[in-house]
Amino acid sequence: MSPAAERPPLPREVRVLVAVAFFVALGFGIVAPALPVFARDFGVGKAAAGAVISVFAIMRIAFSLPAGKLLDQFGERLVMATGIGIVAVSSVLAGVAQSYTELIILRGAGGIGSAMFSLSALGLMIRMTGPTQRGRAMGMFQGGFLLGGITGPVLGGVIDEVSIRLPFFIYAGTLTAAGAIGLIQLRTTPLADRAQIAAAGRTKLRDAFRNPSYRAALAANFADSWGAIGVRSALIPLFVSDVLHRKPIWTGIGFLVVSALNGATLLPAGRFADNVGRKPLLVVGCLVSGLGIAVLGAEQNLGGYIIGLALLGLGSGLLDVAPGAIVGDLVEGRAGPVFAAYTMSSDIGSVGGPVVAGAIADASYGAAFFSTSGILGVAAAMALFAPETRGRSAQGPLQIGDQIGHGLDPDGQPNQVPGDLQS
Repeated sequence: MSPAAERPPLPREVRVLVAVAFFVALGFGIVAPALPVFARDFGVGKAAAGAVISVFAIMRIAFSLPAGKLLDQFGERLVMATGIGIVAVSSVLAGVAQSYTELIILRGAGGIGSAMFSLSALGLMIRMTGPTQRGRAMGMFQGGFLLGGITGPVLGGVIDEVSIRLPFFIYAGTLTAAGAIGLIQLRTTPLADRAQIAAAGRTKLRDAFRNPSYRAALAANFADSWGAIGVRSALIPLFVSDVLHRKPIWTGIGFLVVSALNGATLLPAGRFADNVGRKPLLVVGCLVSGLGIAVLGAEQNLGGYIIGLALLGLGSGLLDVAPGAIVGDLVEGRAGPVFAAYTMSSDIGSVGGPVVAGAIADASYGAAFFSTSGILGVAAAMALFAPETRGRSAQGPLQIGDQIGHGLDPDGQPNQVPGDLQS
């Protein structure tokens, strides 16, 4: 089979979701630097100011499973539009909040809407792509988030100088743009609405957990978020100051190294996942990320800092593709709770990483980095003993490869389903 035949073109919906992801991440990046500063204007302490950020992630975790059930009940289109709308409205209201209580309640509501958007976007991405497309689709989707996440904070720093409330309104504007793109461009997309998902059946969460490939995907997603999001964001700025004794610009340089190598890895990793398999990316991604963080703990100097973060960026790029593609390979029909547990694994890692690793770092930065490397090592071991999921059924009670639930053949083309299977 020729390379062109192995790599069928991606559906139009993938490009739409990449644009939606960019605008969502752009707005979040703009508002994020303003949140703790705005909270302090209400006379609260540092912990309370930090809670304004934490409550968003906590409500994402708390509402993920209910959002998964909504996804099964109403389909991706309605859940996505509603979720983006909730975040947009809560952002506008947060911009005019008159008290800390109002601000934290509205940020919590935004977390609920964010959970709805994330699940519906993931569900749509998986439903509209076949096994030889899914890795590339995941890479492009994560690239949209990455580009928006890099651009947003740069703009946010400038906008904050004009008004500390203005970022909230701009965030609402970028969300409105994302919602408009989704509603207009996806209006003719055959999404998984109620009749379709009822006919396709349901992937139960308990069956998914029995599958070693699903458990490995969750472990890798958790470990990646723990290290690449939580520990990096919480410890690197302090490590640069306390251990390296460098100016804050070196924190920015380190973050840029991670982001640049992460972005450069996404598309090649997606092609590899589609042409060769997901498992090698999962194993290597965990090992390379773990090695990078271990280098930070072992070589506490500027050279080790740059090398360690470069390895972390490479490994994280692989882990932005492989776990989501594996989950997509494993689901059939309705799978909202299965998607919810997957996104929760990331959120729990990004929330728990800073707290646990930060507490360990009070005694030793090296111990904090090595413990994080160990978590990634455990995920690598789970991935090593999990079956490959690309293009064949995984071993275990959850079967894959039958694309009836997606309405697509293995190359992502429309699949004609016999009438007796539709009833």
